[in-house]
Amino acid sequence: MAAGFTLREARPRDAEDVLRLVQALGDYEKLGHEVVASAQDYYGALATKRIKGLLAEVEGEVVGLALFYETFSTFAGKPGLWVEDVFVEPGHRRLGIGRALFQALARKALETGCAWMEWNVLDWNAPAIAFYRQIGAVGREDWTDQRLAGPALQALAG
Repeated sequence: MAAGFTLREARPRDAEDVLRLVQALGDYEKLGHEVVASAQDYYGALATKRIKGLLAEVEGEVVGLALFYETFSTFAGKPGLWVEDVFVEPGHRRLGIGRALFQALARKALETGCAWMEWNVLDWNAPAIAFYRQIGAVGREDWTDQRLAGPALQALAG
């Protein structure tokens, strides 16, 4: 690990720090109003392993996170690793934390037999996109994300 920070797995008791960083990510993405999760939500999700996480610490303070879970491709017949969120506090960027988080995720993907890692990025986030290209990620073409939520989800469910 690069000098100055450490990475470790997130535990349920880290729920407050996870919430704090997710809220900061929401604010950065201009989506803070969509963050309705509570620390208890993260506690439960981490305890049941519905989501897994890596945390970056500087001098014992949590300053970055990566939240992820396994998916499955019926075409490939193999799992994939979905990276839900990656965030490093602005004051701790450019220390190699983001790269270290993605390297650790790549190792986890390979160790668990995943065929790939995937994630979304907002189209206006040029610094993130440039970083992703630098580490070898490519954008998918011919696919668009779809979401069914709220009243539409309830209506379809009947």
